[in-house]
Amino acid sequence: MYMNNKDRILRLREQRVLPEEDFETLLATMDPDDEQFLYQNAREVREQIYGKEVYLRGIIEFSSFCRNDCYYCGIRKSNRKARRYHLTKEQILSCVEDGYRLDFRTFVLQSGEDLSYSEQDICDIVSSIRSRHPDCAVTLSIGEKTKEEYQAYFDVGAQRYLLREETADPAHYARLHPAELSLAHRLQCLWDLREIGYQVGCGIMVGSPYQTWQNVITDLLFMRDLQPQMIGIGPFIHHSDTPFRFEKDGTLEDTLHLLGVLRLMFPSSLLPATTALGTIHPHGREMGILAGANVVMPNLSPREVRTGYMLYDGKICTGDEAAECRACMARRIASTGYHVVVSRGDHPDFREKDIM
Repeated sequence: MYMNNKDRILRLREQRVLPEEDFETLLATMDPDDEQFLYQNAREVREQIYGKEVYLRGIIEFSSFCRNDCYYCGIRKSNRKARRYHLTKEQILSCVEDGYRLDFRTFVLQSGEDLSYSEQDICDIVSSIRSRHPDCAVTLSIGEKTKEEYQAYFDVGAQRYLLREETADPAHYARLHPAELSLAHRLQCLWDLREIGYQVGCGIMVGSPYQTWQNVITDLLFMRDLQPQMIGIGPFIHHSDTPFRFEKDGTLEDTLHLLGVLRLMFPSSLLPATTALGTIHPHGREMGILAGANVVMPNLSPREVRTGYMLYDGKICTGDEAAECRACMARRIASTGYHVVVSRGDHPDFREKDIM
């Protein structure tokens, strides 16, 4: 039976998956009418669960040191031009206090894979945040760790963990990373996190070097198996001090298409409209919300260190005060017809059991 893209979108909404050939046709051939039909359906699905609410996540980028040498990343260990810094526990807690006064109720502690912070250091920071603000959630995004370390963080109150796989295709992964990094290990980390009981976040770069639509479909099918609560996607943006400095950036259109597809595949998912979207287009985050996203992630890091955490060129919001960033984000979201709320913004499956 002949299917056009609108038929495929409706089938995806109903069945939450498509045959691989239909996925590829949909992603590769959407016209403007198809796009708007996709986004309309994505908004309807997310509003059935979340209404018009958009959730804030305050990012604290606490270290720009990293032991890894991923070819696309501006803080890769071999980049001698990168500006390196560590935040102390006291600095991190100060960022949290500022964020709490601005009505943030989720804090994302993000860093490179910095081995100078021990397991106990991370546990101490997490437990301090949770003891001071038991109504808040802590998300960690600090890379590949042992299952025992993940368990230790969970036991002191970290409920969420974001670990983007970047690609679920082994051959593609090998073209983005040095040989000492293993996709199998990274994916095992995600399964470990899920087994422990975290709200798990994964994700990919859209339009990364050498990426094909078949790679993207492999990513979607992996996510279908994993069933993450959070999915963070954003366009690949090159960094001028990496091996990929001359590579073409990902596009706004492909990223928005995938946001809409992910909303239909995972109706309850927490989908950020990322800073990278706002970097490639002045209204990229607003467009992300209208494509099905329901999370925004303003920066709470000290202003004096933000230019040190440059994963890609041109990153926005490196000079704003936290209060300015929070107010600006509220205005931007209001312009879409949605509104930010004072909330932890839990996944529906965790709204009861995750309160400690």
